[in-house]
Amino acid sequence: MNIVILSRNANLYSTARLVEEGEQRGHLIEVIDPLKCDLIIEREKPTIYYKDRYLDYVDAIVPRIGASVTFYGCAVVRQFEMMNIFTTVTSDAIIRSRDKLHSFQGLSKVGIGMPKTVFTNYSRDIEEVLEHVGGTPVVIKLLEGTQGIGVVLAETKNAAQSVLEAFNGLQARVIIQEYIEEANGADLRALIVDGQVIGAMKRQGVEGEFRSNLHRGGAANYIKLNEAELKLAIKAARALKLPVCGVDMLQSKRGPLILEINSTPGLEGIEKVTKKNIAKAIITYIERNRN
Repeated sequence: MNIVILSRNANLYSTARLVEEGEQRGHLIEVIDPLKCDLIIEREKPTIYYKDRYLDYVDAIVPRIGASVTFYGCAVVRQFEMMNIFTTVTSDAIIRSRDKLHSFQGLSKVGIGMPKTVFTNYSRDIEEVLEHVGGTPVVIKLLEGTQGIGVVLAETKNAAQSVLEAFNGLQARVIIQEYIEEANGADLRALIVDGQVIGAMKRQGVEGEFRSNLHRGGAANYIKLNEAELKLAIKAARALKLPVCGVDMLQSKRGPLILEINSTPGLEGIEKVTKKNIAKAIITYIERNRN
């Protein structure tokens, strides 16, 4: 098959691993920068022009769309969908997962556990908002932040008020969530491929840091999820229609809670920790669904 990896950097670990595994399985793999694609929209024949050629020979795509290029990247994915080309993650699913409010509303509708969450329209009544999530400390998150960027722990009412006033002044939309103290700055990442958990790890933030992201210096260890955690991860991925994704969970006194779902999860940390060939699993998922 002719498989295109939509990525801005062919040297990134995740992109390079997908190329490696695809080529080992006999496929023609090409890395294409979505921002360099021209979308030609016309009646009955949507096409994509890249550099000096039309991309009319592609059999499947793997979107590796960064958060900063979500709009145009998803437009490119959507154009491939209009051309009836298989994609591991649809444009609608990427957009839905990138909007934390939208994704939490979808998860709530199907009864999936999550930290208490409040979204408000630049409310000045901070005390009332804090009461909705059980009081301080609270976690305040930008709606479209990634890798722990735009996530703040406010330990007091005054701190929460200062943070919210700052975000409001920038006209930045945020959600306020209860702080799950018993998680102790750790979370679980389950990697989903074709609707099943392929591997999982527990990420622990550095001392004094409540965010566990590996990009922020956190450490990770292999973990075997219990039945409740497995079921929750799979149900959450299905709810957002993401056959390939990373599901982040917190361990709490009331069971596992969904923290976030990543539609284009990095492969480096989880492959090294679990020793699982995630890239190969993604390529074989394409083979099963494209043939």
